[in-house]
Amino acid sequence: MPPASPASIPVSTASSDILAEVEALGARIAAVRAEIGRAIYGQQEVIDQTLITLLSGGHVLLVGVPGLGKSRLVETLATVLGMASKRVQFTPDLMPADILGSEVLDEDATGHRSFRFVPGPVFCQLLMADEINRASPRTQSALLQAMQEQRVAVGGVEHRLPRPFHVLATQNPIEQEGTYPLPEAQLDRFLLEIQVSYPERVDERAMLLATTGAAEEAPTQALTPEELIAAQALIRRVPVGESVVDAILTLVRAGRPETTDDEAIRRHVAWGPGPRAAQALMLACRARALLDGRLAPSVEDVAALSPPVLRHRMALNFSARADGVTLEEVIRRLMERLG
Repeated sequence: MPPASPASIPVSTASSDILAEVEALGARIAAVRAEIGRAIYGQQEVIDQTLITLLSGGHVLLVGVPGLGKSRLVETLATVLGMASKRVQFTPDLMPADILGSEVLDEDATGHRSFRFVPGPVFCQLLMADEINRASPRTQSALLQAMQEQRVAVGGVEHRLPRPFHVLATQNPIEQEGTYPLPEAQLDRFLLEIQVSYPERVDERAMLLATTGAAEEAPTQALTPEELIAAQALIRRVPVGESVVDAILTLVRAGRPETTDDEAIRRHVAWGPGPRAAQALMLACRARALLDGRLAPSVEDVAALSPPVLRHRMALNFSARADGVTLEEVIRRLMERLG
């Protein structure tokens, strides 16, 4: 696919304040990338897409076989971004209270009894939900509701979650026995679904040499949670050209059987991306532009982020499976419309 031209917004239309903030953020993001690179070898696309999710204020679903560094990535991000992090290993017997927290009955010295709320691990800034599809639907729903509403209600009392709050959930694609696949409506809560693949040979070699010695190089903090919140606000002020808006609308509407003019899409797609997919693309494209040091996103950003935005927001029907059509092929077909 040939690279798309930048969005048609003259730089002069952006205020000098935004330009200065973008330049300052670019320098901080470069430092964040450098620190992450001290602990994570290769996987640059995974790192960048995860940073795009955090800059957009969203949650991410990491899909990959065990041992590819997903847990290490979360630990490294918590250190580099200075965020309080916790990890929950999801199992079939995990209950909502194990994540959200619960009320306990206290008795003071005078014999007076009262309930006290004990926060669960969800009360952090960066939560790793390891193998989220192994928990029961009830527990999954409790976490996903907290992700959407940024608060927890226990005993009729609401408790706000810390800011910023992000969930990085993982799934193992090769072992599905004893799992509870997330419903499509709940998958939509994740901004991106990132496929984590095996590292390149040169990266795996560097990882072997660095992680099996007497000492490992540890990353240091390069950004604060307050700076991340400010960056998320800046993302929403980044100008977007009409060409990018049109590309996003063309892409998502072409993926819906009800609105597409593509007979193959109507024949193979059970349901297509909703408006939340368009919102996710708009935010993620802005974040990707800033990650690359550009003021405005381009159509190329839309193409690059289409797979992680769409792959968990579309479903194929029986006809597609019978014809041997995959979701990745459908997404590539949609991306061809972008030129």
